[in-house]
Amino acid sequence: MSDLYSRLSKDDAAVLLVDHQTGLMSGLVRDYGVDEFKNNVLALAKTAKFFNLPVILTTSFEHGPNGPLMQELIDMFPDAPIISRPGQINAWDNEDFVKAVADTGKKQLIIAGVVTDVCVTFPALSAVNAGYEVFVVTDASGTFNKQVANAALMRMAHNGVQLMNWFSVAAELQRDWRNDVEGFGALLAGQLPGYQNVIGSYMAAQQDLKK
Repeated sequence: MSDLYSRLSKDDAAVLLVDHQTGLMSGLVRDYGVDEFKNNVLALAKTAKFFNLPVILTTSFEHGPNGPLMQELIDMFPDAPIISRPGQINAWDNEDFVKAVADTGKKQLIIAGVVTDVCVTFPALSAVNAGYEVFVVTDASGTFNKQVANAALMRMAHNGVQLMNWFSVAAELQRDWRNDVEGFGALLAGQLPGYQNVIGSYMAAQQDLKK
């Protein structure tokens, strides 16, 4: 019997950020508030950077109403491949995108994008068919409403995609606080304001121990 719990590994994971474009995010994402959603996307991106995971960015019809990619992602990953799809709705139908994924040499794919039911679901299921382990980050993916999102998530889960949020992705990659307490704590506190209290308590306790 195969293991039911397949854990993310920072040594075998790549992050695919699909169509986080200004037009799509402002016009179509309604299952999250604008500020919350942007924070989640950037939190996932910062998680990828913290663990030095390869990142692939892709856009769909960016010179039309879909708009350009989030500038923050471009600035954060200046060396990441950006696959500008001329028309393919499913990113996996684009040969350059599939090649960029294969070139990472990773077998675990962490995927998020806009919209959940199309731009995330289609390549996620295609990647499963291609033999990858796929982890979709639900809170860094957005769509028209929660009902649509739930249907898409159910479809993916029933076909072998594992569903996570950015916080659980970060925690599973970290494995052990002792790997980098301050760095990991700073990552969480930077995107989860409430977590600053936890880190503050920890830092105060460390100072007490030094006295």
